[in-house]
Amino acid sequence: MLAVALVVPFVVCAVLYFFRDSVVNTNAALVLVLVVVAVAATGYRAAGIIAALSCGMWFDFFLSPPYHRFAITDRTDIETTVLLLLVGVAVTEIALWGRRQQAGSSRRDGYLAGIVEAANTVATGSATPSALIEHVERQIVTILDIDDCRFDSGTGARHPRLNNDGSVSRQDHVINVDRDGLPTDDRIELLIENGGSVHGRFLLTASTRIARPDLDQRLVAVTLAGQVGAALAATTGTTT
Repeated sequence: MLAVALVVPFVVCAVLYFFRDSVVNTNAALVLVLVVVAVAATGYRAAGIIAALSCGMWFDFFLSPPYHRFAITDRTDIETTVLLLLVGVAVTEIALWGRRQQAGSSRRDGYLAGIVEAANTVATGSATPSALIEHVERQIVTILDIDDCRFDSGTGARHPRLNNDGSVSRQDHVINVDRDGLPTDDRIELLIENGGSVHGRFLLTASTRIARPDLDQRLVAVTLAGQVGAALAATTGTTT
């Protein structure tokens, strides 16, 4: 892509040079804007900026007097070159923003699908609690981008805790996950609750790197734990 960003503006400007008597520079600039937009729309920041720089450079060389020299004497051509650069940077950033939004939407769809799947499993009883627990463990690892998630039947409170509101606390101190990430020096417990009763917990490990799951991701993990709580509560009720 970087090679394309460098070469295509050169080729386009070289072709436009032969039509410079019939194509005014403003129209030539619009053609170059299309080139910059096409490259920048890929969302590759470096390629978009290089395409903009390349267009500005070759516009100067081929289409702005004195020709075949990197020198611009006309104020309008200077403004056109600067605008080409600004358009390239702006479109690249817009494309990157759009890709981030699309990626976020895809992640949210995946989270929702995981919750629905777990809920259907609980509602239909199509899987054993142990199978559901293993499935949710894998999902939580993926959603929170952590190293490990393991079910534990205990209900102790000596670890940092992922709370029902998505916050993470260590004793009475709320951790700023967005800034500092999840604790790496201790496991994090996520209680498995249903109807006010605790049926165990998930112990989360994020020790090899700093994970910064956002609030939505943390709430999805809490919701999945709640689905496991519902399954375990149903099993307990059936047993009794």
